[in-house]
Order: sequence, then structure tokens, then C-alpha cells
Amino acid sequence: MSTDGLIVVDKPGGMTSHDVVARIRRLARTRRVGHGGTLDPMATGVLVIGVGRATRLLTYVIGADKSYTATIRLGQATVTDDAEGDVIATTPAGTVADESIRSALAALSGEIDQVPSAVSAIKINGQRAYKRVREGEAVDLPARRVTVSRLDVLAIRRDQPDVVDVDVEVACSTGTYIRAIARDAGLALGVGGHLTALRRTAVGGFTLAEAVTLDELERRAPEVVGLPLAVAAERFFARRDATADEAKVLSHGGPLDAVGRTGPYAVFDPAGGLIAIVSERAGRARAEVVLAPA
Repeated sequence: MSTDGLIVVDKPGGMTSHDVVARIRRLARTRRVGHGGTLDPMATGVLVIGVGRATRLLTYVIGADKSYTATIRLGQATVTDDAEGDVIATTPAGTVADESIRSALAALSGEIDQVPSAVSAIKINGQRAYKRVREGEAVDLPARRVTVSRLDVLAIRRDQPDVVDVDVEVACSTGTYIRAIARDAGLALGVGGHLTALRRTAVGGFTLAEAVTLDELERRAPEVVGLPLAVAAERFFARRDATADEAKVLSHGGPLDAVGRTGPYAVFDPAGGLIAIVSERAGRARAEVVLAPA
């Protein structure tokens, strides 16, 4: 497998994101592997994996917008806000009108203050919230401002008398909990709600269309799989081409003249090699991450 690059994995259900990282470490024969945004074990779909020097791009991947398809079950609340947790309350939801369901979900779009699920990986005084919950502690997490740029209702299904299943598509900022959307819709409707299915369809510009399964990676190893470092950077960032002199300065951590761009961008040497991710401030373009080979 490639020693430096991004791999877009279609994560299967029943595995943690760390489980996927462990598999890729074995296939790539390096411990320098990380992921760009946790998916719950129940969830499937796009998990961006960085190998080698590409792990240094993952901080940008984690911050990218994300898209999902999901199913919300109204009429039952669970301790985890998804189907992996025990049901803690049931309220018949069969009489809740479609219009009320759509209105409750519409109120959860746009810029909102969202309280993350208590059973989450957020740290409280150095310890994960989910660990505190499992140890019997009551966890009260503060609300965070997130952006739900799209929340479309695809279908409202009434296959069982006391629950309603709602299929949705969501596009949102990093840090948004789809489980919390299910919980909050249920609370607004007075019947409780939780997530029964979640599939991440995109992270930034990386989509399911290019994702590979772990089984495919196993079959194709040690063939190079995924996006080489320079290709991955060009997919994710605007590009700037440096002269030979500029490339030498930047590869040693020195600044370049600013060219009037906002946000981080990728700088390439005359041979097309990736040198660094830079941002401009005070009239200079300074490296945030140097990626040229040592």
C-alpha cells in the first residue's frame, strides 16, 4: 500500500473507527495511521484514513463539512440516542402528524445550539463522556453552536403501530451529532426519538463513490490504494505553484510572499511535489504543516 496518502474507506457497521485504523496499520505495515473523524460502531460509510505523512492532513479533514443519510425512530428514547443503547422511555407516536414531524425537524436546521449526546467521545476533565456515563455518572454537556445546512425528509414510514420511522438526509458542520437531532426531534414532539441507522455519505469532497471496503483493501494489498499525498492535498485545498527558490525556502520552514488568498492552501514545487499547507497573515505566507520529504 502507499506509504503516504489518504484512503477513503466505507466503514462497515459493528466496528469502531479505531478498529479500522488497526486494520490499515497491518495492511500498510506502519503505525503512522489515523482517521479524519470518528464514526460510531453502528454507523457505516465514509471514513477518511491518513497513512504516513498524510496523517498531518487529518486535522483539516476532521474540520470539513459532512453529509449523512439516517433513520430516526420516533416513539422510543434510548440512553445513547441510538439503537445501541437500552430503551429508557416509550410513548406511542402513531398519531403524530407528518406535518408536525417535518416542522420539528425543520426547527433543527440552520445554525443551532446543540447539546451533544451524553454517550459521546467528548472529554470532561480528561475523561470521555461515554466512560463517565457507563460508570453511572450523570453527564451534563454544554450546548455547542453547529450548522445543519440541509435536513431533508426523504420518507415517513408507519410500519409499526406505535413508532414512526423517518428517513432523512443531513449536511452539517463538523461536531454535529445526528443522534442529537433524533433525540431533540423526539423531545419536541413529546414522544422521544433515537437513531436506528446512520451512513456517512461525504466528508468534504470525499464521497462514497470513491470509498473502498476493508475487504477490497485486503484483496488488493500490497497494491497502492487511495490518493497519494499530493493528489489528496490538491483535492482538499486550493493550489499554489512555487518557484525553485520559493520551494527551498518553504521546505525549510521559511515564509513566502503573500498572494492575497484566504484560508489554508497547498503549495507545490516545480516538479509537482507537495511542500506544505500554508496560510497568509501580516503579508506573509507561512507554513502550517510542512509535508516535503525530510
